[in-house]
Amino acid sequence: MVIIREAFRAIRMTLILWLLTALIYPLAILIIGQGLFPFQANGSIVLNIDDQPIGSTLIGQIFTDDRYFQGRPSAIRYSQGRKAKPNGISGGSNLAPSNPELLNRVTEQATQYQEQSIQPSEDLIYTSGSGIDPHISLKAAREQLPRVANARGIKEDDIIPLLNKFTDGRFLWIFGEPGINILRLNYALDLQDINRKLNQ
Repeated sequence: MVIIREAFRAIRMTLILWLLTALIYPLAILIIGQGLFPFQANGSIVLNIDDQPIGSTLIGQIFTDDRYFQGRPSAIRYSQGRKAKPNGISGGSNLAPSNPELLNRVTEQATQYQEQSIQPSEDLIYTSGSGIDPHISLKAAREQLPRVANARGIKEDDIIPLLNKFTDGRFLWIFGEPGINILRLNYALDLQDINRKLNQ
């Protein structure tokens, strides 16, 4: 009799825990997330003027066209053939610092920037720990400023306000360094071009 009673108690506790952890808690988080933070809860997806998703502000993307600021490199390079359209594919690498493949990639990246007369800073040639960092430093953006302005046929002074606008500060005002979100910056540049053409 005691065994049966204890078995029912164990089953009851299991059901209560299952309801709490598998249904009530996830549902509460879903409601709170969608109600208070819908943009973040849905992946921080940026939509263009046609309401088409162009990427997430949380994931670094590869831009190869001179009209765009280039972000941190990623170990995954599926978008190399695409010049103006970003994608959300990024990733880290498990290559050791002594690995020749890593050294070759970094050297190649640095050479490409030097050929564009850009001083390659650390965040332009090294991947982040996660491989998906969507930010670069203000210094890295300023190095690319002449190239982007020239490719778009505008003055550098027309871009500087956007650099300031899309610079994210330190996390909790203490951790990390300020960084510029590349996707948001590049999309703002495209919108600026569209507005300029409409006003001409």
